[in-house]
Amino acid sequence: MSETLPNIGEMLLATVPMARTLNLEFVEATAERAVVRLPDQSEYHNHVGGPHAGAMFTLGESASGAIVIGAFGDQLSRAVPLAVRAEIDYKKLAMGPVTATAELGRPVAEVVAELDAGRRPEFPVHVAIRRADEAVTAELRIIWTLRPNA
Repeated sequence: MSETLPNIGEMLLATVPMARTLNLEFVEATAERAVVRLPDQSEYHNHVGGPHAGAMFTLGESASGAIVIGAFGDQLSRAVPLAVRAEIDYKKLAMGPVTATAELGRPVAEVVAELDAGRRPEFPVHVAIRRADEAVTAELRIIWTLRPNA
């Protein structure tokens, strides 16, 4: 699917209240890559003045959701994308605005072939969160599935 930012970003902002709450900005959202920005907002700071760990996790998970919709949006009539599990590694202190970049860890065609075969495929999405100086402040690995509709 080659849908671009306005459709995917606007859809996620309309359907995911937490993305709106954090004022996430969907910069890019395609089947190849998703980029989402968390502005610097004092109401979501932690005890050291940077974005709270929970806000950073939500940023990364939202970027992963954007690429999943970009890659598998054409499968939504027959399957629901769901995050299965996730892990995050906080690498460096994040200060100011941060940006998450998500990439799929498996080829789209391979995942769809599993779905076509009647299986419930799982696939990783890798996300790097960077601060303005491009230093990686966190990395996420989120495992998603496409759950076939009953």
